Amino acid sequence: MAAVTSAPVDTSAALVQAATSLLDWVVIAPVALPILGGALLMMVRHRTHLHAAVTFAVLLATLVSTLMLLSRVVGDGALVMTMGRWLPPFGISFTADVLGASFAAAATFATSAAAVFALRDIDATGRRYGFYPFLLLMIAGVNGAFLTGDLFNLYVWFEVFVISSFGLLILGSERRQIDGAVKYAVLNLIATTVFLITIGYLYGVFGTLNMADIARKADGLRENGPLMTIATLFLLAFGMKAAAFPLNFWLPASYHTPRIVTSAMFGGLLTKVGVYALLRTFTTLFPVERAILSDVIAVVAILTMVLGALGALAQSDTRRIVGFVVISGIGTMLAGLAIGSPLALTGTVLYAVHSILIMTALYLVVGLMREAAGSFSLHDLGGLYRSHPLLAAMMLAMVLAAAGLPPLSGLWPKVVLVKAAIEGNAWWLTAAILVSSVLTTIVLGRVFALAFWRPEQDTSLRSQTRPIDAVAGYGTVFVLLVPAVWIGLWPEPFLHVAGLAAAGLSDPAAYIGSVFAAQGGS
Repeated sequence: MAAVTSAPVDTSAALVQAATSLLDWVVIAPVALPILGGALLMMVRHRTHLHAAVTFAVLLATLVSTLMLLSRVVGDGALVMTMGRWLPPFGISFTADVLGASFAAAATFATSAAAVFALRDIDATGRRYGFYPFLLLMIAGVNGAFLTGDLFNLYVWFEVFVISSFGLLILGSERRQIDGAVKYAVLNLIATTVFLITIGYLYGVFGTLNMADIARKADGLRENGPLMTIATLFLLAFGMKAAAFPLNFWLPASYHTPRIVTSAMFGGLLTKVGVYALLRTFTTLFPVERAILSDVIAVVAILTMVLGALGALAQSDTRRIVGFVVISGIGTMLAGLAIGSPLALTGTVLYAVHSILIMTALYLVVGLMREAAGSFSLHDLGGLYRSHPLLAAMMLAMVLAAAGLPPLSGLWPKVVLVKAAIEGNAWWLTAAILVSSVLTTIVLGRVFALAFWRPEQDTSLRSQTRPIDAVAGYGTVFVLLVPAVWIGLWPEPFLHVAGLAAAGLSDPAAYIGSVFAAQGGS
């Protein structure tokens, strides 16, 4: 007996029927290009003399794609691509809005500058052990985290850049690198485990992992679902990733151990992924829970800001000092999340972009100081103003930018955050932002005074010095300082973009509508 033929299934509600526009592929280019570049480098792994050139070409193409993507989302709104032609929430979506695209552009720009610096910082052994493939996979993971529209894939991209960062961290296999890698690995393992458990918990409640789908279902589940528990677990996991108090001790214990170019990329990029995840989770998905937890977030922000700056003041190793300055900046960004207003979120977004650029540049300047004086220790540094006046000018710019003083990029986001804190009657946050700025000025001013103004301390270190390359040394820092000066002198375009990103976070209706446009956005 013949089997009964089933009726044809209408898949039009689940599948995209039209062909994808070529321009729409730009949403995955910032991730696909570095992955393909890393794969190509593995294919030519024995020809390490080609690795730098291939990496520069891939990063340039990736930077162009991120700028194109940013231009498009600023003009047209969020851009969505769902894999396998499946409509959301069935398929895995890449969702680029102004926030994700601006973070991806800043991260790729900073990584491109660091790759040039690596020409002098990474020797033949480092190239042979895979520095450039690891670098490309790291930026692929970072950009993937900024552009994914799916929570599980946010976890996946976290794992991609964490695994590649392990490779970068232990490049050289020195004892101190292994020690730093163990501390880094243990805390990241705990954070990613908490993150994965929370994702499973969330899926059991919502039945979906698409961020836009979660956002539109949250109101209906808030009465009976354990959303506060889920939000608190996300705060713990992402707070660890961002190096927020009290789980921030892993950063200064590990970021000073690898090559300085690796420290620069870590300090500029990786903690900002944690900040991005906090912004996305607590504004788009759980705004009610953010409001309830705002006092907790504010306390964490204050302690991170102030204790980070005080920790820097207690250090003599310049790399550890910068690590604590990175932590203090994370607290400043969390202050904007605690306030939660569109103005505060604008300040947080702009400060994050500023931090990506300046923290990368600050680590590189510390590396140049080591090349010029032969040591990372403030006990040994001295006399650099007379011997390296250009380096002194760059370090002075770092002091102004990191402390939030004119005319560099750190001024305006702090002005915006202070204004938002005053408008929100959060006087304790206002005081903490200003106190941390003063402490950061003292910390970096101390570095400048001892390393540049003080006479040379130990002439025996001259044998460990080398000339600073004009392009791969000074040039990379100068390139990073250009947008920092631009933001400081003409902040309006950057404030406009940051404002658009903040508006998208404060009112995610457009974000949700772009994801579910084919179903009418409901």
